[in-house]
Amino acid sequence: MGRCLSIIQSALKSLWYHSYTFWLFVFSDFKTIVAPSTIFGITNAWAVSKYDPQVSGVLLPPQTISDTPKSIGRTLAALSWLLINLIPFAINNQRGERAIAEDGLNKPWRPFPRGRISHECGTRVMIILYLLAPIYSLAFSGGVRHSVALIWLGMWYNNWGGADKNPVIRNIINGLGYTCFASGAMEVALGGSLLPLHPLGWLGQWLLIIIGIIFSTVQLQDMSDQPGDAKRGRRTVPLVWGDTVARWTIAIPMLGWGIWCPVFWGVSSLWLTISMALASLVALRTLVVRSVQGDKQTFRLWNCWLAFIYMLPLFSEGKTLQGRVSSDVG
Repeated sequence: MGRCLSIIQSALKSLWYHSYTFWLFVFSDFKTIVAPSTIFGITNAWAVSKYDPQVSGVLLPPQTISDTPKSIGRTLAALSWLLINLIPFAINNQRGERAIAEDGLNKPWRPFPRGRISHECGTRVMIILYLLAPIYSLAFSGGVRHSVALIWLGMWYNNWGGADKNPVIRNIINGLGYTCFASGAMEVALGGSLLPLHPLGWLGQWLLIIIGIIFSTVQLQDMSDQPGDAKRGRRTVPLVWGDTVARWTIAIPMLGWGIWCPVFWGVSSLWLTISMALASLVALRTLVVRSVQGDKQTFRLWNCWLAFIYMLPLFSEGKTLQGRVSSDVG
């Protein structure tokens, strides 16, 4: 009996250790990828019939307690899909020698500089999860196209110089990657129904807007890490174009997207005002608050604004959208 308990305790301790290691790999990405993409997945699944009646597997917002378990289950499925696709990307991003050296200075709590996992073991786990992610998507959850795309984008970003050599390419990969995570989570939340991703369809247009938002403003995440990126040899927007120019390249698009996204969805003036207020706050802070901690806080506000933008389909006025959808079909 005592030996059995010892085995169980050892297994639980090992499970906790490795689970916490995975958590440390993706901790920085929870505010940027995991939380916003989960929000996009479930809220756009709830609203999918408003802008694309052709999509099957419609998930309605819970109206009663009995409706809640289905939405919770779909949310957990989307979250699981996000993590199984994000963890290998994060490992790949953090396992290089320069990445470990940089994290040793700026993020010593990460698994590699902390010594929680060896480089060889981390690489094996990365390969296994890269192989497992599309299989899991195909067999259980959906989002297989997005999973395969994320593998290639991750390799491009981390292994083929996509993150380091050209700031425009870096932003393009970020735009595609963010959108793959978000739309993949949506497909999973819909029960694995294949999303019609034609660029002329309403969903396709919405995803192109998301790509545009990320491409034109995601360099905000680089503002606070200029010394680290310089040490790592990365050519980010603020390092290539200069700090002041980089801030204006963020502020101007923020104001435009803050207006255009609510107009695109035909939401009420309340939601338009909130979007404009958040976007203006991010733009103003980007131009005025020029410090490492200030830029980090501004980036957190940007993520809050992005999560709000992701939810706009829920607030859309159905009649206006139905007219637009009908004209698109016609």
